[in-house]
Amino acid sequence: MAATAAPLTVSITEKAAKKVRSYAEKEGWVDGFGLKVGVKGGGCSGLTYVLSIDPGPGGDDKIIEDQGVKLFIPKKSYVFLAGTELDFSDGLNGKGFTFSNPNAKTTCGCGTSFSV
Repeated sequence: MAATAAPLTVSITEKAAKKVRSYAEKEGWVDGFGLKVGVKGGGCSGLTYVLSIDPGPGGDDKIIEDQGVKLFIPKKSYVFLAGTELDFSDGLNGKGFTFSNPNAKTTCGCGTSFSV
């Protein structure tokens, strides 16, 4: 029997999940919120990542729960994000959310845009 590949998904690290919960609490979100993770055209490499805390999923969003945080991913963005891990960096080289995206062929220097 051949092994089946694990389905590609979008994941979030515990560090990033804690930061999302912290931002949500500051904005007064208690329940039902999620992190919208998407892409749009733009940036120096062609596509740029979009993040927002939303009260619920959109009609075409794929919902993934990881580390106790719901991720709302528009279906049009999912093809570009499948396999991506969202992390948070607070190091000397920059502070903010980082994306480890296996679909990105090139990325810009600041890490907020990419091309496939």
